Amino acid sequence: MDKNRLLTIGQFAAMHGINKKTLMWYDEIGLFKPAAVNPENGYRYYDYHQSPILETIVLLRELDVPITEIHEFIKNRSAHNMKRLLYERIADLDLQIMHLQAVRKNLCSRHCDMETLLTIDLSEISIIEKEERCLITVDIDKDTSFEREVELITAETTKYRLGRLHNATYGSMIPVASIQNGSFEDYTKLFIEIPNLPQKDGLHIQPKGKYIQAFQKGGWDEIPLRYQDILNYADCHGFELSGYSYEKGINETVIDRIEDYIVQIEIPVKSIS
Repeated sequence: MDKNRLLTIGQFAAMHGINKKTLMWYDEIGLFKPAAVNPENGYRYYDYHQSPILETIVLLRELDVPITEIHEFIKNRSAHNMKRLLYERIADLDLQIMHLQAVRKNLCSRHCDMETLLTIDLSEISIIEKEERCLITVDIDKDTSFEREVELITAETTKYRLGRLHNATYGSMIPVASIQNGSFEDYTKLFIEIPNLPQKDGLHIQPKGKYIQAFQKGGWDEIPLRYQDILNYADCHGFELSGYSYEKGINETVIDRIEDYIVQIEIPVKSIS
């Protein structure tokens, strides 16, 4: 190509993979002017040596840099200003990547719940392996009102910039000691699991290891009977329960009646030597 030859707007646009209407708009707003304009017909022509400037504009547009910022940069192009712009965009992309990773993890968790719904035997009690998880928790007791629980959860989701409630998993925790004592309403914590939440001081660590897993369908008044089944299972199979029981609903998004509500119960266990 003769690099000193002027190119038509169509040629120049095609060379850079953009629409010629985009070049016309850039001209109209004063962002990127053609090298020459035919005074008789108004046709725009571009110089090959303008390509680096246009490629920079295209790059910044792909990175969602506002037109006003691009305009300011083009008027004051320098390595320092380019470094600053790219650093800001890299930081934005890192946040977007973290968000997408969190969304993916949440979707995978919900997909797993749906797979469980389609395959579980509600009468079965089993032993599973779980990885360590970091949970945000709020303290409650039997006198904590529902309104207060909502306030506590809302405060924590705001603190950790959750954005939307459906981006997390929620549940309740009851000490194993309370279950063993027959105090089945002695819930002491609510938990929130936010995907990709880094481990921080003050978070509750749900330990890695073996868990008894069971499910209960129906009203809350039937959960004590299920816990009795779990205690019997642990006793018969030589397992010792420890820590907390972690409860969460797994089918809230696909039911209309509370009678169809399914609670997943998981409790850390270890074999009795």
